[in-house]
Amino acid sequence: MNFQCGDNDLRSTLDSMILSASGWRKVFAPGGEHSPAPIPAAADLLLAVGMGQTWGTWLKNRLGRDSVVVLAATDTRPTGPVLADMLIRGLKSTGCKVIYIGVAAAPEAMARCGTDGSIDAFAYISASHNPLGHNGVKFGLGGGVIGGSDAEDLITRYRSLIGADGEAERLAEIASSADTVRTPDTEEKRHTLAAYNKFLYLIAGGPGDEGSRRETLSALRKALDAKPVTIVADLNGSARCLSVDRPYLENLGAALVTFNDRAGVIAHAILPEGESLEPCRQALEEAHAEDSSALIGYVPDNDGDRGNLVIWDETIKGARILEAQEVFALSTLAEFASAAWAEAESPTGGQQKTALVVNGPTSHRVRFIAEDFGAEVHEAEVGEANAVNRAAELRREGYRVRLLGEGSNGGTIIHPAEVRDPLNTVTALLKLLRLPSAPGRPAPFEDWCRRIGKPELYREDFGPAEVLAALPAYTTTPASTDRAIMKITAGDHGALKTEWEKLFLDQWNRHADSLRQAYGFASWIEVNNEGTCSRIGTGTDARSGAQTGGLKVVFRDKTGRDAGFIWMRGSGTEPVFRVMAEIRGKRPEAEAALIKWHRGMVAEADRRISGVNEEPVSIPYPARNPCK
Repeated sequence: MNFQCGDNDLRSTLDSMILSASGWRKVFAPGGEHSPAPIPAAADLLLAVGMGQTWGTWLKNRLGRDSVVVLAATDTRPTGPVLADMLIRGLKSTGCKVIYIGVAAAPEAMARCGTDGSIDAFAYISASHNPLGHNGVKFGLGGGVIGGSDAEDLITRYRSLIGADGEAERLAEIASSADTVRTPDTEEKRHTLAAYNKFLYLIAGGPGDEGSRRETLSALRKALDAKPVTIVADLNGSARCLSVDRPYLENLGAALVTFNDRAGVIAHAILPEGESLEPCRQALEEAHAEDSSALIGYVPDNDGDRGNLVIWDETIKGARILEAQEVFALSTLAEFASAAWAEAESPTGGQQKTALVVNGPTSHRVRFIAEDFGAEVHEAEVGEANAVNRAAELRREGYRVRLLGEGSNGGTIIHPAEVRDPLNTVTALLKLLRLPSAPGRPAPFEDWCRRIGKPELYREDFGPAEVLAALPAYTTTPASTDRAIMKITAGDHGALKTEWEKLFLDQWNRHADSLRQAYGFASWIEVNNEGTCSRIGTGTDARSGAQTGGLKVVFRDKTGRDAGFIWMRGSGTEPVFRVMAEIRGKRPEAEAALIKWHRGMVAEADRRISGVNEEPVSIPYPARNPCK
C-alpha cells in the first residue's frame, strides 16, 4: 500500500472529517460515498493510524497504566479491514494489546467489552447508517461509546496530533510496520458471540433477580410454543449476518426467516428507513401468505445497532412499514408493560423512582405512556452517548432507568446495554404480544388497555397493529423525509438560534389567538438540550459553549398538557441542519403546516445571520392552512 503523503495533504484530509461523540466519519472509499473500493488513499490510511495512536495514548493516560487491552471490530464496509489494520498499527505503537475479531455487530462487540473484565476498551470501525463509501470509528470504554468531555478531549488530542509538523512521515513509518492486513482471531470471535448471546438473555428476562428472569423467559417460550411468531429479517449484508440473531431468537421460541444474509453483499441503501424497508415489507407479506404466524420484520443498518420494523396489519390485510417514532413508542410500551407483568407479585416492584431517558426530538407520545406507568421522562441531546450518560446520572440519583433511546431513529436501549439493538426491540415486542395473563397478573397489552380506560381494545387474537392503534395519537415529521433536512449557510448555530428566537417570539405575539384556535396551542416553553443537560429558558443563558445542541419549543394546551412541538439542531455526523414538528392527534395537514412555518423561520434567521440574500424569506404562517 502507498503511504506517501505530505503534512498539508494530511491536514486538508482531516478537514473533510466529521468528529463528534457519535463517531468519527468521512468518505474513505477513493471512488466516492457509494464506492465499493476497499483501499483508501494514503492520507486516509494515515488518519486511521493516527486514530489508533491517539486512542491508545488517551486510554493509557485515562486508566493510569501501560497495560491496556482494546477490542477492535468492523462492520461489513469494503474499507473496514484495511482501516482496522491501520488503526491497530497505531494502537500497537502505543503499547496496547489488541484483540481483533473482524466483522461483528456493534452491540455484539460492546457486550463483550462491557462484560469481559480483561478488556478495557473498544474501537469499532463503522459509519453506521451512512452510505457504503463512508467509514469511521466509534471509541468506547466498557459497553458504550465515550461522550461529553471525554469525547471532546479525544478530538482535541487527535487534531493536535494530525496538525503537528512531520506527522505524515512519522505515521507513515508506523503504517509500514507490517506488510499484510491482519486476519481476525476466530477464537476471540467465538468468545464474543457467546458473551453477546448471554447478555441478550439477561436483558430479555426483564428487571428483577435471576429467578424472575427465568420465569419470564420460561413463560415466553411456552407462549411462543403454543402460539408461534415468525420473524422476517432483511440483514442487507450487514454485520448481523455473522451475529447471533438466529440462535438467540430460535432459542426464545420464535421462528426466523432471513434474506440478504451474506455478509458484505449489500443489496440496497444502508439507512433502514423508507424505501430500504420495502423489501422486508414484501417478504413479510409473502411469508404471512404461507404462515399466518409471520407478524414482524426487521432491517438493521450496517453495524447492526439500528433496526426498524415492519409489521403485519390485519386491518389492511398486508404488511406495513413503521415510522421510527412508532418503533420507539412500541418499544416503550412493550418494555414498561412487560416489566409491570414481571413485577406484578413483587413486594418491591414499582416502589423505586423510575425514569425514561430520550433525546430531544423523540415524540411526546412516549410521555403519556411513561406517565401511565408512573415514570418520569428526562431528555438529553441527540447522540446515543448523551442518553446513556444521562441515564447513568439518574441512576446515581436513585432512579431506575431500564429503558432509554432516540425516538427520532427508532433506537431502543435496554439496561444494562449501552447501545441500541434491534434484537432487544424485537424481544420486547414478543413479550408484549405473547406473555400470558394469570390470576392477579393481566397480560401486558391487557394491562395497558385497562390503564388507558379502554379494556374493550384487548382481545385474545390481537396483533401488532392493534397495539399501535392503542398508542397515544401523534403526527410527527419523519426524520428521513426531505422536509426534515435543511442546508444552512450560517456557521454560528448560537447566533442562528438567537435570531430564530426573535422571529418566533414576533410570530407568537402576532398570531397567538389563531394558533390557539387552529392548533390548541395556549402557551409554550423553550427547551435547550446540550449533552446530558436539559434547560428550560430562552436566550444564551439557556445554552452554553458552541450552542450546537437541540432547541425545542413545546406547545401546551389550555390544561397545560403537551400539544405539540417544533425542534431544530445541526447534525453532529452529517453536514445538515435537522428540523422537526409534531402535533397531538392524527393531523398530517397540521404537521405539514407547522414544519413549513418552522422551516421559514429557520431560513429567514439563516439569511439574517449569513447575509447571503438581500430579500427576506417569506414565513408561511401556519394558520393560513387551517386544520380541522
